[in-house]
Parts: sequence; C-alpha cells; structure tokens
Amino acid sequence: MGNDFTHLNESGQPQMVDVGEKALTQRIAVAESRVFLPEIILQQFTGEELVTKKGAVFQTAIIAGIMGAKKTPELIPLCHTLLLDNCHISIKLEGSDAVVRCTVKTTGKTGVEMEALTGASVAALTIYDMCKAFSHEMVIRETRLISKSGGKHDIG
Repeated sequence: MGNDFTHLNESGQPQMVDVGEKALTQRIAVAESRVFLPEIILQQFTGEELVTKKGAVFQTAIIAGIMGAKKTPELIPLCHTLLLDNCHISIKLEGSDAVVRCTVKTTGKTGVEMEALTGASVAALTIYDMCKAFSHEMVIRETRLISKSGGKHDIG
C-alpha cells in the first residue's frame, strides 16, 4: 500500500519532504485572500486607501504580508526554509471586498505556494486588525491558491 501523503512516512509519522535530489528551478506562486468590508468601513476610504489611528491600512497590510511570507517556515511546521527572490502584494477594492493578491518567487527545489498563501493571509488579518475599531462585521471570506509554476505540478 503506497503513501500518498508526502508529509507522512511509512509509519504514518510526520516528516519533512526530502528535496535534496530535486533540480533548482524558478518557482512562482500566486495566492489571494478576500476581506469583506461593511459599509461603515468603506465610508472611511479616501480614494484607494484607508488611514486609521494605526496608520495606512493597505500599506501596512502589504508590509505585514511580505513579512508573513518570509516567516512561513516558522509558522507551518514542515515547510522548508527558502530564500525568496521576490514577494509582491497588491490590495484593491472590488465592491465590498478588499482583494489581497500575493505573488512569491524563488529559485529552489520546492515551491512557494505556502509562502504566497501565508502572505495573503497575514495581509488580510492585518486589514481586519486595523479596521476592527470601526466594525467587527468584517469577514475574511477565502484564501486560495491562484497559480503555481516551476515544479512537478503546475496549477493555473
């Protein structure tokens, strides 16, 4: 009976995947988080930014998301430590949603989808944190992988 879960060994115990024999390739992953913002928060925006007593919300969320992507192996137990070539986060309003898009690149032996997902998640959590004084009706609706390339299984 084969083991389809790469993070479990033959005995069913957790393991870090051995990527030692893999080739170095450029790997890119894109993830997205959506944060529903109620009307009371949307009314606070000036243009494409909201400034609170804590500072500029989207600018702060971008920095937090980049920091989160860089700290992924400290947060997700079996992730490899990677040198990131780049991490880019954009945030835009789409209707009542703040849409966070995180793109992470590396040249390595394993992908960066967890870094992209973590970056998008941390940016979304930062938006929530900075806006909760206005309302707790915000909802982080979804965080999902949009695409990944450079590995054995490209997506998107």
